[in-house]
Amino acid sequence: MTKRADYLKSPDLLPVAHADKKIGAWGFAFIWVGMAVVLAAFAIGGAGVQNLPLSWVIVATLIGSIAIGLFMTIIGDIGIEHGLSFPVYMRAPFGTMGTHIPSIIRGFAASCWFGINTYFGSTAINAILNALYGFDNWFLCYVLFAVLQVFNTALGIKAVERFADLAAPIIILISAWMYTTLSDKALQEGRDVWSWIESPVTGGAAVTAFIVVIMSNMGFWSTLAADMPSLSRFIQAPKYERNWFKRNQASLIGNVVALTLTQTFMVVIGAVSYIAVKNADPVVALQQAASGFILGILLLMIVLAQWSTNVAANLIPAATIFSNVGGPRVPFWVGVVLAGLIGSFAQPWSLFSVIIPALLIVGGVLSAIVGILFADYYLLRKRRVNVPDLYEYDGQFRYYKGFNIAGFLAWIIGGAAAYALATYSFVVGFIVGAAVYYILAKYWWFKVYQQAELETPSDDVFLGITIGRDWQIDMPLDIEVVSEEGRPM
Repeated sequence: MTKRADYLKSPDLLPVAHADKKIGAWGFAFIWVGMAVVLAAFAIGGAGVQNLPLSWVIVATLIGSIAIGLFMTIIGDIGIEHGLSFPVYMRAPFGTMGTHIPSIIRGFAASCWFGINTYFGSTAINAILNALYGFDNWFLCYVLFAVLQVFNTALGIKAVERFADLAAPIIILISAWMYTTLSDKALQEGRDVWSWIESPVTGGAAVTAFIVVIMSNMGFWSTLAADMPSLSRFIQAPKYERNWFKRNQASLIGNVVALTLTQTFMVVIGAVSYIAVKNADPVVALQQAASGFILGILLLMIVLAQWSTNVAANLIPAATIFSNVGGPRVPFWVGVVLAGLIGSFAQPWSLFSVIIPALLIVGGVLSAIVGILFADYYLLRKRRVNVPDLYEYDGQFRYYKGFNIAGFLAWIIGGAAAYALATYSFVVGFIVGAAVYYILAKYWWFKVYQQAELETPSDDVFLGITIGRDWQIDMPLDIEVVSEEGRPM
């Protein structure tokens, strides 16, 4: 078989079988505890209390987090049901070649976030070493921290879960300690964290500020909402379960419960940090509020949080995407290394103020992809997928020279709408992307390029775990498939 014909069959992108789904409900919840502790969450809190009281910032965060958690679970069913990753399923709404364009954008964004979070963590490491030993070299801390994260992720999903099991309880305990420390600092400055507002707004301005906090929480996680299948394909789920909620129970516990609780607490810490020292960056705030050993312990949470965020939310999605683009000759661990290099070459330390706004815009534009995935998977295919053809060069998903034009038109229109209405970017991008794709695909594209699961909609033929099926893909003889432990399969 020629390279051109077998490049879709990368061993790292094959459907994950039921027996290989290693992450349970608690394991996924712990992964979320680490993932949700990020710079953007602190910044949302700091920005929110400039116009609203902390109580309203919390309500808005709860609404936004629950909403985006539900979107993640809805799209994540692709991984639960069929064991498919994000770039592989994207071959359905974008084509076997077209999938690379939005996927690479998402992979680049994930890589840049890796660099930003690594820089953030390296400053915390440097602060710890400086406070304890007088050491001051943040760049060396960055290099060592980046290498450790890349190595941890390259070991596979089970290593990621083991690290989360260790980091999550520590993060929870130290977060509570951090909140107490910063609250005391705020009181010393004469500011009560529950009543202080920098520039109070009322009427329509207050409503707008409230919505901005909701959309900020949703917009930041919109990219992960799109490629949640890359992570959810490893989550344990019962076979032969037709009830959507029962099948996605573990996913719901992580995406809705763990994300919401952790995100809200981190937003609170960012808000209290801003109230205490007028800076939402807890590294800066803690250096003013604590010292010595206590400062070192508090900053340790920042390090563990950035580590656990990067491996699950950034390195795994980016590496999966790069492996998809490179085909079977680019294994997962190479994709991890590439993500680390791209994120570092972006120089987050010098482009910090530019990268974050740019990535948030990218997140808003990518929200249209969430809508397209929803329309394709639920509204058109009704969760039935011709999985074997996703791996065939000349299968039904080749469309026109490998491109699904309906998907690209919907993405362009939905992305433009999200960009134009930035305050409501995620909701606008989702609705417009889904509506345009549904109309174009149903009444135009799929009439030209017929889809087997639409022509003969059969659960027994096109569903996965719901009917107890593990999808089997015929592999070329020269490509050896290995398990996560490194054994030939």
